[in-house]
Amino acid sequence: MKKSILILFLLSTKLLFAQDRLTGKNFATRSEVIGQHGMVASSQPLATQIGIDILKKGGSAVDAAIAVNAALGLMEPTGSGIGGDLFAIVWEAKTKKLYGLNASGRSPKALTLDYFNKNNIKHIPPSGPLPVTVPGCVDGWFELHNKFGKIPMKDILNPSIKYAEEGFPTTDLIAYYLQITLKKYMKMYPNVKETYTVDGKLPQKGDITKNIFLANTYKKIAKGGRDAFYKGDIARETAKFIQDQGGFLAYEDFTTHKSDWIEPVSTNYRGYDVWELPPNGQGISTLQMLNIIEGYDFTKIPFGSAEHLHIVNEAKKLVFEDRAKYYADLDFMKISVTDLLSKEYASQRRSLINPDNAGTFKAGKESNGGTVYLTVADKDGNMVSLIQSNYRGMGSGMVPPKLGFMLQDRGECFNIAEGTPNSYAPQKRPFHTIIPGFVTKKGIPFMSFGVMGGDFQPQGHVQILMNMIDFGMNLQEAGDAPRFEHIGSTNFTGELAEGKGEILIENGFDFEEIKKLIQKGHKVGFGGYYGGYQAIMFDSERKVYFGASESRKDGQATGY
Repeated sequence: MKKSILILFLLSTKLLFAQDRLTGKNFATRSEVIGQHGMVASSQPLATQIGIDILKKGGSAVDAAIAVNAALGLMEPTGSGIGGDLFAIVWEAKTKKLYGLNASGRSPKALTLDYFNKNNIKHIPPSGPLPVTVPGCVDGWFELHNKFGKIPMKDILNPSIKYAEEGFPTTDLIAYYLQITLKKYMKMYPNVKETYTVDGKLPQKGDITKNIFLANTYKKIAKGGRDAFYKGDIARETAKFIQDQGGFLAYEDFTTHKSDWIEPVSTNYRGYDVWELPPNGQGISTLQMLNIIEGYDFTKIPFGSAEHLHIVNEAKKLVFEDRAKYYADLDFMKISVTDLLSKEYASQRRSLINPDNAGTFKAGKESNGGTVYLTVADKDGNMVSLIQSNYRGMGSGMVPPKLGFMLQDRGECFNIAEGTPNSYAPQKRPFHTIIPGFVTKKGIPFMSFGVMGGDFQPQGHVQILMNMIDFGMNLQEAGDAPRFEHIGSTNFTGELAEGKGEILIENGFDFEEIKKLIQKGHKVGFGGYYGGYQAIMFDSERKVYFGASESRKDGQATGY
């Protein structure tokens, strides 16, 4: 305990802010970006520029979002790509309505729970062929494009095809992630080295990287549509590869795949309607946390105080206990989303929080993942909140030969224990961590936002919203403010694990408040995974967009 307190004290005495600002909070890295006609915010500047170009050519917000996502699959394969899944919330200005898209894939039809039991497999591994589920991203693109697109898909994918053929410079952060993941996967699995290295060497910051295989795959998709991916050679070659590696994903799993348009769900938090998608994702955990936190008066509780951190982290523990028990593919859930989001239920859960002592709750399985989040707004008032992921690391390590992408390992999120809502079953969607967010006020768009980062995402959503609504920060300040992350007691078996967990904190919190947290019984540390934030806010009176991007990543928000 004394050693951890000393480390925290040394961290707290470091220079907290890199610069003094004439306007706004000192911890803000920059002011918000402001534009009248359109805005794009993504985790990669080159991808953001592609999105702006699409908007300027007359493309819709959805067209630009697909173009950005395609570029990120090329430039940030550590967190995204067409081997993964996609979720989106779209505001259509014409109908003044929100639309939700669940473009996540299902488990292989031929793989049963009995296989895991017979082979004494206690939890689905994070890599290899067994965690691979059907990739839903491409079908998601075409569902979005068919409903909201304005320009041809070939024009949307052409910028990424060009970058894949001619090359692009690898960023510092992505080079770092590639170094970690590729060293492991190149030794374990085929086709990784041929697809992701530069002349056989791991990409370094500034190295010009190409992916001719992905360029060819994008060309097939641009020409043949979603069927080129799900009913053509891409599906056949992918299925054959997985089965050769000992997996179960089959051509039929591809041909029967479809995305689902779903109704977003919401809760009202101090006059703002916060929207998420229902399970199989964890978006409703954001709403459950807000319902609990709403019972406290944060006009009297300062940002960064021990009371602030205690309340939010205790709420998280309670909600993640529900998450572990109840969240799953909606077809298998045993409790309704409506019941989980009721204010009465939140009041019952809130009563379990002791203001003076850290509680012990069943935290459930938790993990971090690799994800990209992006948001786009266009001149017509349409807005898109889109998140896309290969899950842990770069995904499963399974790279089909000469196709240019890695398959996701989302199946790892299934529970192997029988009889739970998220127990493994054939043709079932696994529990998902990736969640797009949206906020309206009095039926008018207020903000499209997301915070990538595995289990941190709902915690990140809550912190961003509280920073703006409770603590009066602007869009950029809300993302730049120091963050904290509660991690539960985790054994990665899918079983519920009891414990108080640990609160990990960034620099910027007052050490006196940290000591008070410790006195309440919290274990406090550092070195968390604080996600990656992008957001666009709409000023309905002045008709302008405000954009913000994550200072912890390589991101950029740009408007015009």
